[in-house]
Amino acid sequence: MIQTNDITRPPAAWSKALQEIGAATITGTLFRLGVRNPFVCGPTAWTKGKALAGPALTLQFMPKREDLYGDDEYAEPEKQLHRHALYHTKPGDFVVVDARGDMKSGIFGEMMLTYFKGKGGVGVLIDGCIRDYPNAQGLDLGLWLRGVTPNFHTQTDLMPFAVNVPVACGGVLVIPGDIIVADDDGAVVIPKDLIDFVAHEGAEHELYESWVFTEVEKGVKLPGLYPPNEESKARYAQWRKRPQI
Repeated sequence: MIQTNDITRPPAAWSKALQEIGAATITGTLFRLGVRNPFVCGPTAWTKGKALAGPALTLQFMPKREDLYGDDEYAEPEKQLHRHALYHTKPGDFVVVDARGDMKSGIFGEMMLTYFKGKGGVGVLIDGCIRDYPNAQGLDLGLWLRGVTPNFHTQTDLMPFAVNVPVACGGVLVIPGDIIVADDDGAVVIPKDLIDFVAHEGAEHELYESWVFTEVEKGVKLPGLYPPNEESKARYAQWRKRPQI
């Protein structure tokens, strides 16, 4: 019997907070912490308008070698590791797949995505494709993909190789349990040891920007406001003390 490891998940409240901050603010916050590029380049939003965050289950694909993996889609299904990645799903999880940028392999289809949704999964981030996209759209999952294909996962050049191991997705290292934040700007990876700091720092930055928007809408000059000089910091601190409606 195949045994694969589960992940360690941070408190669910952190995912909710990060989801409300958004990918753009998080990339800036991580840059100030020395993480230069957390952006997963390649996959884009295929379910526009969704903003989600959750811990990463990971699935690694490798180039297919026929002595290790046969051609039949349903041959020995319990040896197919793409299933085992989803078996670990808990509510709020993302599944992150290193599919090597391949555009010919549909990593998950409607059945596997429905199973993932049924176990409480929220987001799918694949450096590659899914299939059954017309039906997958109705599952209310967040989908960040390179594309879609009618092919099944091992039909051409790939085979699933490992579950919940460090993977490369869109040029970014993803360690199981890292938080994925994804919206229409794309997906970013927050290292698990920085999640708490990013959640608090990012929320404060979002609040400051909301104040700046109200100021510039009134015609206040941008220099000294964004980024703030000492006068703007003092004015913001006073505004911050007021009851927020």
